[in-house]
Amino acid sequence: MQSPRPGYAERFDAPGYLPPVPVPLARGSLGGRFMAYLLDIVFIFGFSILLWLAIAFIGLVTFGLGWTLFAVLPASGILYSAITVGGHRQSTLGMRMMGLRVVAPESGRPVDLLTAAVHALLFYVALSTFLLWFVDMVFGLMRSDRRLGHDLLLGLAVVRAA
Repeated sequence: MQSPRPGYAERFDAPGYLPPVPVPLARGSLGGRFMAYLLDIVFIFGFSILLWLAIAFIGLVTFGLGWTLFAVLPASGILYSAITVGGHRQSTLGMRMMGLRVVAPESGRPVDLLTAAVHALLFYVALSTFLLWFVDMVFGLMRSDRRLGHDLLLGLAVVRAA
């Protein structure tokens, strides 16, 4: 096979191309994900309290200037998910308790911090609107790998931890 012309991408059947690794079986992950979310609500509440206390202390030390950080408090769930899912364990505390983790299905690699934050943001946006939440759930119920709509948008999968 000849090399591609300048400006054209390499063909998929080119030597050295590896097809994507299939997503590991996500057996029972929808029920596990629901229970993990309920557990994470408790952890996010605790994280929010700790964040509130830290911001209040910073505000006292900076004579009120640090209290502007209270603006990030509504995003504490996204911060929690970004830190935990984007970390080396690839899961929130609730997901760890349910034996789940988030991976890139093509490679099984960990998720970076920004992708984890966007994943959480899309989840909370879908959760805030019944129609989006319903469509998100329909994706999970109809697919054999149980990936939800926001998982598909970002190319992620929630799988059983090995």
